[in-house]
Amino acid sequence: MKTSPISRRGFLVGGAAAAILDPCKSALLGQSPTGLPVEERDLSTLVDELASGKVTSRQLVQAYLDRIELIDRKGPALNSVIEVNPEAVAIADQLDRERKEKGARGPLHGIPILIKDNIDTADKMSSTAGSLALLGSPKPTKDAWIVQRLRRAGAVILGKTNLSEWANARSTKSTSGWSGRGGLTKNPHALDRNPSGSSSGSAVAVAASLCAAAVGTETDGSILSPAAHNGVVGFKPTVGLVSRSGIIPIAYSQDTAGPMARTVRDAALLLGGMVGMDPAEKTDLLASRPAALPTDYTRELKPDALRGVRLGVAKNYLDFHEKVDPILTKAFELLREHGAVLVETTDLPKGGRWGGAEVTVLQYEMKAGLNAYLAGLGPASPVKTVEDVIAFNKKNADRELRYFGQEFLEEVASKGGLDSQEYQKALARCRSVTREKGIDRVMDKLGLDAIVGPCSGPAGLTNLISGDSSSGGYDLISLAAVAGYPSISVPAGIVNGLPVAIMFAGRAWTEATLLRIAYAFEQATKARSAPKYLPTVSGK
Repeated sequence: MKTSPISRRGFLVGGAAAAILDPCKSALLGQSPTGLPVEERDLSTLVDELASGKVTSRQLVQAYLDRIELIDRKGPALNSVIEVNPEAVAIADQLDRERKEKGARGPLHGIPILIKDNIDTADKMSSTAGSLALLGSPKPTKDAWIVQRLRRAGAVILGKTNLSEWANARSTKSTSGWSGRGGLTKNPHALDRNPSGSSSGSAVAVAASLCAAAVGTETDGSILSPAAHNGVVGFKPTVGLVSRSGIIPIAYSQDTAGPMARTVRDAALLLGGMVGMDPAEKTDLLASRPAALPTDYTRELKPDALRGVRLGVAKNYLDFHEKVDPILTKAFELLREHGAVLVETTDLPKGGRWGGAEVTVLQYEMKAGLNAYLAGLGPASPVKTVEDVIAFNKKNADRELRYFGQEFLEEVASKGGLDSQEYQKALARCRSVTREKGIDRVMDKLGLDAIVGPCSGPAGLTNLISGDSSSGGYDLISLAAVAGYPSISVPAGIVNGLPVAIMFAGRAWTEATLLRIAYAFEQATKARSAPKYLPTVSGK
């Protein structure tokens, strides 16, 4: 679902934030049972340390579990992890034995990864999309395709992250980061700030070093926006590059999973473990999928990759926040200094051109997709249709509807089938405006390698009464999402203690190009800042 951009009212920074968070910090400083510090340890470093024998997977898993207990459950109580995997330590032990006896499966062997709670796992964890309606359903009998890929690569599924319930597709007045099952996730840079959604838990967990990296999902903005608001890297691949099988759906024409990490290299490393051709995958973009795609995206990363790159600056998307615009201007200057050729354009369409059609598409596709998913849970499931979910929420209104309603879900239930003329017309408009008349046309006309622009404004105050409100800067995220094209969010600076990001978008299947550009920008700026007030764990 389209994440709700957040307002920029009343920043809580400096002394005010310190007054709230420092007592937590002083109470929690100390050594974890493993004695292993993991905060701000990038995935690439952990891969090397596992390979050298400096650490074991069991030590890493236990260290992250300790940190989740200290920071997510107690202390600041970020509430980003909805459930930990009770088998994680045992899985890590098995992978340590395998490494010793046979060698590593690959770079992700033994690496602890968190995944969003709308991704199926056939284990002792639940898959609920944050909804209490699914908490009593039978557990999946099959891992989602991307979970199969990650397990095959040797990753340890450490647990599941909280999210905006039903991936923010329940109400038009929702509060991002809240779910009936998981409660409210908090932004680690300032606890009264919203983490954005719907992959709020994944973004917060990465920012707070509760995992090596995480997986989020996006329909429209649900990877890039929370990544931006929490100061991490979020990558949304081309729809169809990563399988959607086993992911609780919203819209098959836009849904995708993607990596969330503290660096571009880490995102590229995790993406490589997720990619694979699923025979069940269906998307119109598959017709243009190249026969050969990278299996190791980290090979594409070079710090001098900006030299000669042509970037289209989405000029008509700027001027939405007086403190964000200078950061973007500085970012553009830096891109030029490192050899990029920037071409300004005002030809990219804005959200008003496709917004109404997109909502129609999401509602039709969500009804079809969610009904099919729920039916697949079997006769023992208490909910088998969208209407069942609506009825459950009404019956449990004190827990599910206490902050906002379900009017979007009710609209979903009212729609017909995918053969509807209304749906077909809306889908055609979305594709035409965002692809042929949008990204493709502008990139062809200007000879561009990618498009660059704002990702979103700084995180606003969480408001459970009125819900999210917009600070602008969202059009480029949505343009790429509706087109089904790849995009990446990279930290670019700080506004009043809160992260601000820049983003790059491109044509279908240009993941390698975007990662190269984003990596070179990241290396030139080193703009990411870890949350200032989180406790640290001492150790050797």
